[in-house]
Amino acid sequence: MRIHDASATAAALPYARLVPALQAMFARGCEVPARHVHEVKKSGSDSNFAAAGCAAGQQAEGERSTKLESDPNFSEPDFSDFFTSLIMPAWVPGRYYGVKTINIAPGNARRGLPGLHATYLLYDGSTGVPLALMDGDAITARRTAAASALAARWLARADARRLLVVGAGRVARELPFAYRAVRAIEEVQVWARSPASAEALAQAWRAEGLNAHAVADLAAACAEADIVSCATLATEPVVHGAWLRPGTHLDLIGSFTPAMREADDACFAGASLYADTEEALKKSGELLGPMARGVFAASDLRGTLAALARGQVSGRASESERTVFKSVGNALEDLAAAIVVHEGTQA
Repeated sequence: MRIHDASATAAALPYARLVPALQAMFARGCEVPARHVHEVKKSGSDSNFAAAGCAAGQQAEGERSTKLESDPNFSEPDFSDFFTSLIMPAWVPGRYYGVKTINIAPGNARRGLPGLHATYLLYDGSTGVPLALMDGDAITARRTAAASALAARWLARADARRLLVVGAGRVARELPFAYRAVRAIEEVQVWARSPASAEALAQAWRAEGLNAHAVADLAAACAEADIVSCATLATEPVVHGAWLRPGTHLDLIGSFTPAMREADDACFAGASLYADTEEALKKSGELLGPMARGVFAASDLRGTLAALARGQVSGRASESERTVFKSVGNALEDLAAAIVVHEGTQA
């Protein structure tokens, strides 16, 4: 079994190969069951935790144990001592089977450690033999950016040259390189709530040969951009529809829970809406909120990446059309990326 650390995993995922691989996987499809979510206790010998767990199993949710509360030796367990583990499998029958494991530990901050760690394990789809262990964070960041670029292949104007990135995190860092696989991007602007973070990212991009600079006026930058790509953890709108000119493509990455959103309702008014999968309609506050307010209905979704890749729906219809793409991520994308890493590193 080969082991690929973060650098090796990223190096094996050039966007010139990854974006077409995603397109092929969406066109072909694969098996993607529901993900598993587990809460894992970091210390296994906490008697109070065990008692609380037993009590929780015996009582209706929300009730408390009078017996436990009256015990002078009992203290509330430290529920920050959990981490959450997400297990996301996918497979192409007879070819490959893969599992991404993501461990999310908010309490790590006080330990000086990152709060998220991920791995990807790829197996032979016929024999179950382990083939490769990869860095899951690199897989996630690259496939997320690649999915946005793949959508832009159909949804951004053919002459799109100016990209605005909103956010300065790990996925944001990848976006210009992904978009350059599908459009001749000549200028990259970046805005972030922290001006210092935006400037640092622009400097990093310039060091890699991009014409990049940080901007302070987000409204003005949106009005000038051909593509606006948002990768934030915002819970209130960052981008407003009134700022977007006709023909703009808006890419919304950040919102993956009902409480999160990056765009206001006006961003969707009069725009053509697409998503990576229909799960976005159920998971993201970006779409759930406007639907609840009657801005659009689920039936207004023009199509998904699978439908676009299979030619079942069309993309942009005119130069003046505004398009919106919402992604929440899918284990199909992880598997496609892992296959690219594995097949590209065979001797």
